[in-house]
Amino acid sequence: MRTRPTVGRARLALALAALLGGGALTALPAAQAAPSAAGLTVQYRTSAGGATADQTEPWLKVRNTGSSAVQLSQVKVRYYFKADSPNASYRFACSWAVRGCSALTGTFGTLGKPTATADRYLEIGFTPAAGTLAPGADTGDMQVRFHQTSWQTVRQSDDYSFNGAQTSYANWDKVTAQLAGATVWGAAPEGNDPTDPTDPPDPTDPPGGGQALFDDFAYSSHTDPAISAHGWSVRSNSGGPGVPGATWDPSKVTFVSAGGNSVMNLETSTAGTGASTTHTEVLTKATKFRNGTYAARVKFSDAPKSGPDGDHLVQTFFTINDLKAPMADDYAEYDFEYLPNGGWGEPSNILYTTSWETYNPDPWQAVNQHSEQRVSYAGWHDLVVTIDNSAITYYVDGQHFGTHDAQYLPERPMSINFNQWLIDLNGQTSTTPRAYDQQVDYVLHVKDQVLTPAQVAAKVAAYRGAGTAFVDEVPSS
Repeated sequence: MRTRPTVGRARLALALAALLGGGALTALPAAQAAPSAAGLTVQYRTSAGGATADQTEPWLKVRNTGSSAVQLSQVKVRYYFKADSPNASYRFACSWAVRGCSALTGTFGTLGKPTATADRYLEIGFTPAAGTLAPGADTGDMQVRFHQTSWQTVRQSDDYSFNGAQTSYANWDKVTAQLAGATVWGAAPEGNDPTDPTDPPDPTDPPGGGQALFDDFAYSSHTDPAISAHGWSVRSNSGGPGVPGATWDPSKVTFVSAGGNSVMNLETSTAGTGASTTHTEVLTKATKFRNGTYAARVKFSDAPKSGPDGDHLVQTFFTINDLKAPMADDYAEYDFEYLPNGGWGEPSNILYTTSWETYNPDPWQAVNQHSEQRVSYAGWHDLVVTIDNSAITYYVDGQHFGTHDAQYLPERPMSINFNQWLIDLNGQTSTTPRAYDQQVDYVLHVKDQVLTPAQVAAKVAAYRGAGTAFVDEVPSS
């Protein structure tokens, strides 16, 4: 953070090409040989067999019937059902799984061609942590379930994939399986082939695969050993940015309950002098994050929780790497920065998003691109930034905030950071103590995948529905 500048068979063959490499397929007579190389079956049973129930419980196993190992992150399984009302919403959960509930994802979609027995589906996916499935092996039990978010009774008897009499595992072709985007098992409700290009996926359905970091910040205190074990550092060293003489105080990073979730609280305080000023920062120890999607739910504050208001406060979510030399062109930084009381020449509330190419600290010179909105952002906000090979795109609460040019793309990996600090002591000159809070609900990074804000929300909901508080699959640089 720096001082602000001035401004099917054919499909199956394709699936095998994706898994084995295009060259591996050139010698195959595709219509005969390809099915022997890759194949799946899905077995199903239910532990809630009534016509109605509190929740639907489709327990599943996926078996590899082919002759090659399968990456489970390339597998999608769909269970089809009829919504209990047009506006009904559902929540996925995992009770137990041999491969671990944290290795499963569950998202809901809407069929493009509804039938009398299906207009929705639950899609079960796998994270890279699920590993591979050897020929002849199965995943073991996946005891998944879903229910209306209102917990109203669900009617199962009219659901396409439901069979109340099937209380032990058996092959079930009313559940479909896709391998690398090709349907290799089962029959969808008529007209709803999952790989039909005329039937696009639901916009909230996140893509398969993608190595991810997710943290729900379910820690007891800044001294919880899990924080370091999960790759985070709570800053205590001196230095910028911010008020000269201020300290970075780890004890001011706490964890509280809000809205049923554990959230991280960053407190910044001052009594009008550098020596009395404390800043807070939490950052990943590893600089291993580059292209992909970054997301966090952050609560900004316009007013202090105690004492007089007016300080030039900065509340942030950002990624960054080190500046190896003044104006070095392999520097990178991508910021959300909220200034509730202005600063850097701004008189009042402003939210910046900034993409950095480089800078020189002395004399100050910066090369960056930024977008801004001069309104209050007090309260909880969903922040998303995506980086691909062509642009950096920022979203706030699902709405496009700004797109920055390719010249600002990162050349090296970065860390992920949250901090709260004071630019200076000019906004409020009182010596009365005051303190400000910034809160963080979760953070998500998905490597090398550009997700929409809706897909981010679905992925976070899947982790939470599966009881996953932390996962880090992103390899070290």
